[in-house]
This record gives sequence, structure tokens and C-alpha cells, in this order.
Amino acid sequence: MLITDRRYDIDWIRVIAIWLLLIYHTAIGFQPWGMMIGFITNSEPWAALWTPMAMLNVWRIPLLFFVSGMGVYFAIQNRNWKQLWAERASRILVPFVFGTLCIVPIHIYIMSSYYGMEYKYFPHTGHLWFLGNIVVYILLFTPLFYFLKKNETGKLAVALKKIMSHPVGLLIVIAAFVTEVLIIKPQPYEFYVMNLHGFFHGLLSFFFGFYFVYSGEVFWKMIVKWRWLFLLAGLSLFVLRMVEFEMSLPIPIYQLPIETICWILAVFAFGNKYLNQKSKTLQYLSQAAYPVYVLHMVFLYLGSVIIFPLDIVAPLKFLLVLVFTFAGCYFTYEIIRRIKALRFLFGLHNSPRSVSSSPRSVSSQTEI
Repeated sequence: MLITDRRYDIDWIRVIAIWLLLIYHTAIGFQPWGMMIGFITNSEPWAALWTPMAMLNVWRIPLLFFVSGMGVYFAIQNRNWKQLWAERASRILVPFVFGTLCIVPIHIYIMSSYYGMEYKYFPHTGHLWFLGNIVVYILLFTPLFYFLKKNETGKLAVALKKIMSHPVGLLIVIAAFVTEVLIIKPQPYEFYVMNLHGFFHGLLSFFFGFYFVYSGEVFWKMIVKWRWLFLLAGLSLFVLRMVEFEMSLPIPIYQLPIETICWILAVFAFGNKYLNQKSKTLQYLSQAAYPVYVLHMVFLYLGSVIIFPLDIVAPLKFLLVLVFTFAGCYFTYEIIRRIKALRFLFGLHNSPRSVSSSPRSVSSQTEI
């Protein structure tokens, strides 16, 4: 039987998470350490950007992994495991390989040319490391997820859903993330790219994303009821973190994953409360999110090369680079969506003139 419920709030959160990624990456270009992690940086830093960046950097990437896990829940409702793997391979693995071979080397070339460094072509995952992790998580969790689906009305399922019907159940989620950092001891916590911390933090986020949706309406009602508490807790922990940082006090490692989960629960709760509405704008933005994610570093670097040498203040440069990046990504998406071969390479399989409102479409739109 085809499942017909659609979660527009999850679609919106996915789109917003991609936008936050673009904004955050643009902001890195105005930090003195940006070049150390492979970004083109402006000669004049903009120190004030660090405060909002610090607020975002503990939950923006985990949020995408949570959403990806939720997407798999919707996908398996109408697919067997072979269909799931085939669909995810074409929508994730193909763009991952294509981007590694053809997209990431472009922005590496742009950076090398800007700084006068010798360039030699080589495939690189770059910002697409996230997609590689998702492929691995799907392979690892497929047996468990289909077991849970098959036994969704059994005693285990009832018990699992009951746990997530009360805020106390969220202590299990927090405990899992705290355990991960206590074992791996990441330095810094916010760095997830191609390391053990990023892999296991993403794995937990992916699993609990699935579990949250699997828990059903009782979970969503619970987090909506307590949404202001989650928001206040996340904000309080962030302020405490900034105070500790300014006072040069060591931030307890367990404090950061607790803050992460509080922010993420707040995002999902407020999203469920206010964003679960169908719109043509969402249909367009949801389809565009995947190509925008794959392409954005190319336009970010192009914009940086053009705008950073200008004799204008840093805030104006930030705004211009951001506009250039968004405009370049969405303009290119308009080309991609009209060419069948490009649609395939960027993981777009629907007709460019229609976006189905079926859950099959929903699940296809929530990989990243």
C-alpha cells in the first residue's frame, strides 16, 4: 500500500539547512583561519561574524544527517531493500562520484590560481564527503531499518515509540552523543570532515533521524509541546560556551553535544509547528537543494575571486559574495533541470515540469 502522508516541514528544514551551509561557508572567507581549511579568504577579516558562526557550527551538519535519516524512513515505506539501494545509488552515489571527479577539482583550481599555487588535477571529495557518509550509513542500517519496518506494530516497536513519547526518552539520544565525544575526544568538536568524530556523529544523527520519524505523531507532539524549553536550553548553553571561551576556560566536551541536540530538537519542533505547509515555492526549492549543495563551492570561490580584491568594506563584500553564490547556483540549476543527462548527474530524476506530491517524491528529496 502506498503511504500518502507528506512532511513539508522536513522538506523546508532541509532547504533551510542547505542555505545555512552556503551562508556559513561564505562567512569562512572572512575568518583569519579560512585559508587553513582550503577557503579563499578576504584580506580584511570580519570578526563579528564569528558569533553567529559559533552558534551554527555545532548543529548545522548534524541537522542534515538527521534529515537524511528521516528521508530513508519515508523511502522504505514504498520500496524493498534492492529498490532502496538502486534509488539511493543513482541519487547519491552518482552525484558523489561525478562531483568528486568534475566539480570539486574546479573550485580547487580556482583557489590555486587565485593564490598562485601550482595546480595538478586530482579527484577530491571536498565538501561532498557528506554524501559518501550517507551511502555507508544506508548500507549499514538497511537490515535494521527494514526489520523495524516489518515489525512496526510489534512489542519492540511499541516500546521504542513509547520511549520517544516523553522528554525523558531524549536523555537516551543525549547520552549516545555524549558517549561518542567522550570516547573519540574530538578536537575541535565542530570539525566533522572525514574523521572518526564526523563519521560516528553523523551515524548517530542519521539513526536518530530515522528513529524520530519512526516514533510517529507522539514524538512530534511531544517536541512541539516542549519547543520553547529546547530553544532556551540551546541558547543558554551557547551563551555559556561563549562566556567560557572569552574567559579562556576549557569548555567541557560533554556540553557541546547536549547543546547540539537542544538546537536540533528546537528546529524540528518549530518546523513542525509552523512549516508543515505545501507551497509551490517549496516544491521548487526542494528540487533545487541537491544541485545547489553540489555546486555552491564553485560559485563561492568565483565570487570570492571577483569581489575580494575590490576596495569596499568587508560586510558589503560578504553580502555580494553571498548573492553571487546563490544567484550562480540557482541559475545553473535552471540549466541542469532542463537537460536529461545533467539531471542524472546531479541526482534529479523527476520530470522538470512536475514535482510529484507523493511520498515517493518526498523520500527522494530528503537525502541531504
